[in-house]
Amino acid sequence: MISTVLPTYNRAPLSFEKGEGAWLVEADGRRFLDLGAGIAVSALGHAHPALVKALTEQAEKLWHVSNLYQIPQQQKLADQLVDATFADTVFFTNSGTEACELAVKMARKYWFEKGQPERVEILTFEGSFHGRSAAGIAAAGSEKMVKGFGPIVGGFTHLPFNDLDAVKAAASEKTAAIMIEPIQGEGGIRALPDSTLKALREICDDCGALLILDEVQCGMGRTGKLFAYEFAGIEPDIMMVAKGIGGGFPLGAVLAKEEAASGMTAGTHGSTYGGNPLACAVGSAVMSEVSTPEFLAEVSRKSALLRQGLEGLVATYPNVFAEVRGSGLMLGLKCVPACADIVAKGYDECLITVPAADNVIRLLPPLNLTDDDIAEGLARLEAVAKKASG
Repeated sequence: MISTVLPTYNRAPLSFEKGEGAWLVEADGRRFLDLGAGIAVSALGHAHPALVKALTEQAEKLWHVSNLYQIPQQQKLADQLVDATFADTVFFTNSGTEACELAVKMARKYWFEKGQPERVEILTFEGSFHGRSAAGIAAAGSEKMVKGFGPIVGGFTHLPFNDLDAVKAAASEKTAAIMIEPIQGEGGIRALPDSTLKALREICDDCGALLILDEVQCGMGRTGKLFAYEFAGIEPDIMMVAKGIGGGFPLGAVLAKEEAASGMTAGTHGSTYGGNPLACAVGSAVMSEVSTPEFLAEVSRKSALLRQGLEGLVATYPNVFAEVRGSGLMLGLKCVPACADIVAKGYDECLITVPAADNVIRLLPPLNLTDDDIAEGLARLEAVAKKASG
């Protein structure tokens, strides 16, 4: 008999009742160090006072009115995002998947309004993940994502990861956009070199295409910059944001330059829940915390501390860990044994990590974890490594 919850997940036998900071408490009382943060979602950990305050105060006033009306909380968060980024305008969604749908629509509508309706092709890359909607799985293109869900949405050309020659050969007068993650998360914490991002910007400029960045997982301070594109010194035309922006409350956004968004006029897109007062009140509180220079500097300092310890584990246990990948507090350990086994052994040590492709475990802790949390996490990872190597 089928479960009353559709069985689309292989869930770990864990049930958490409460959390505080970087820690989760299981129903049986065990305390787990959370180096997954709900897959990079709980950017400020669990039960952060500023987020609890923002949520509680707004919940006592107004939850939802729909986008038929002005929403001051939405305007405030949009202003914060525009002030801090390349963007001129923001559309709020409930998830990264919804953000992907709009980014694709926005790019294609731009060219339609420019009198080039044939310009619909979007270049994407092997190993990418852009959500599980019809457009998202088509953009990724892997057999794992699309098998059984045909007919697949057309208009996507899939290219090898970090192959500029392939991009140059594929870009043409029919290319609407290039869409890419600065750091692939699901794909195994594969970071795109800054030089490649710069080159992609140049290719887009040369052929007139739009550059879409998917910073759903790597954005919102996770790399030590508010957004990862800042390291390359370039700007996208459209950017997808979600996960950390709500600190655990469902929220996403598409940020865009005015020109790129010019085709999206009244009636061309919508969302019943997107940008509601409750979500935006929490999102605004997250932005106030993570966007300050002091906070971002601390992310960079802590990431260096964590990475140093991880490199030590790789050197000490080469039969378990092969290399460290990533940037900031978006790090990965490529494993020698099956990464699923390493994740499971982590559960035995009351440690949470997240599996990814290419036999990598992801370390995506709350951005405000403490130095003591880092030391404890490294100790528990070493305990895992000892058991895996024994």
